[in-house]
Amino acid sequence: MTRIALAAGATAIIAVAAGSMPGVREHLTFTAAMIAPASAQSSDEPAYYQDPDGKPSYSLAPRKTSDGRDYRAVPASADLNFDDDVPVAPPQVVATDRKIKFYRNPMGLADISPVPKKDSMGMDYIPVYEGDDTDDGSVKLSPGKIQRTGVKSEAAAQRVIRTTIRAPGVIQLDERRVSVIAMRSESFIQKIADVTTGSRVARGQPLMEVYSAAISAAAAEYMATVNSKTVGGVAAFGRGSRQRLVNLDVPEAAIAAMETSRTAPVKIEWSAPRDGVVLERNATEGMRAQPGDVLFRIADISRLWATIDVAERDLGAVALGQPVIVRARSYPGREFTGEVKLVYPQISKETRTARIRIELANPDLALLPDMYVDAEIDTGGAQPVLAVPDSAILDSGSKQVVFIDKGEGRYEPRSIKPGRRGREYVEIREGLAEGDRVVVSANFLIDAESNLNAALKSFSDAGAKP
Repeated sequence: MTRIALAAGATAIIAVAAGSMPGVREHLTFTAAMIAPASAQSSDEPAYYQDPDGKPSYSLAPRKTSDGRDYRAVPASADLNFDDDVPVAPPQVVATDRKIKFYRNPMGLADISPVPKKDSMGMDYIPVYEGDDTDDGSVKLSPGKIQRTGVKSEAAAQRVIRTTIRAPGVIQLDERRVSVIAMRSESFIQKIADVTTGSRVARGQPLMEVYSAAISAAAAEYMATVNSKTVGGVAAFGRGSRQRLVNLDVPEAAIAAMETSRTAPVKIEWSAPRDGVVLERNATEGMRAQPGDVLFRIADISRLWATIDVAERDLGAVALGQPVIVRARSYPGREFTGEVKLVYPQISKETRTARIRIELANPDLALLPDMYVDAEIDTGGAQPVLAVPDSAILDSGSKQVVFIDKGEGRYEPRSIKPGRRGREYVEIREGLAEGDRVVVSANFLIDAESNLNAALKSFSDAGAKP
């Protein structure tokens, strides 16, 4: 229906309404005057004038607004057209030397068409040219799409993978540096030196004086042999009696004092066997000590152990000799260095952790047993390996894939076998060669494009079958 026919029909309706409804005659007269002349106007002449701000204010003659601006002239060609048979211009096809294979849905749906068409929202289908959907699974992107999505690539190169495992731990005594003082015969404690639990003692420092009938008898026998005019000068004859004193755990300093004085003492002075700290004192003056009773327990804390609880998933990266930095919570900012000496051959069922032993030097005795520490284990190797940034790997759970930048906007997916993971890089054991450029940014978008192309190709192939 054209505007002229619409104007004629509207004029007839207004005439009838004006005759039957006198009350609205004045309002309809302006409308009829506005519509009727439009039928005689050409498409270039103004049909009416409209407020310049787009307000619903119209005039048949030129007019100005209250602030002096002219009303906008609306030509007849710009008026509404309700014709159903207006031809629609076909979608423009960009000229190209390549042959269009098919058209795909602009919203990424699995819908293709052999001819140009529009979707339900009026968007043109996107042409897919021959060569864009290669059989090798590669993806080709236009330069504009590469720039918009921020696709970046980086070459695979030899790098040293550094991985740090952080785990908590506890300081413990070195089991090899703990000594226990116990009598091997029934004895009586005559006197105890000014030594208490927690005291630091030196090797050879007197701890107590002990009387033992067995030790006195062995000492008297040894002195009799040494002082004998017949065999005193022969060392072999006194060897057995001296060995009895050694078997009774008499300190070497006490035996040497006997040999110097050539007398058997009534009381034996017992001394500390090593430098260390007194962890336990059970000796009391006047007490009777039975064989095996622990009187003193002394530990050397100049070297200690740090037992670290490492998560089960990190256990495979831990090896003997790896350097470790230990930080005590009591000394912020201070570091103690050591190395992995032992991986305990068991896993805790409750925490799913393994224990690692670290040996630490403690020259100023700052570290104490049962102190909490935090450890950092450097599990990186010294030899460089082929590695790529960790952002380049797409992990589906069952396989790992990277996209190879083939140049000219073409990207090829390739399965790889990763190895150790560092702070920013991942070792590549299979699938890549040094110098291969891999996509490190926006690879998820390329993966989505690859899956879309594969789906479209399958639909295309299925549609081509009879």
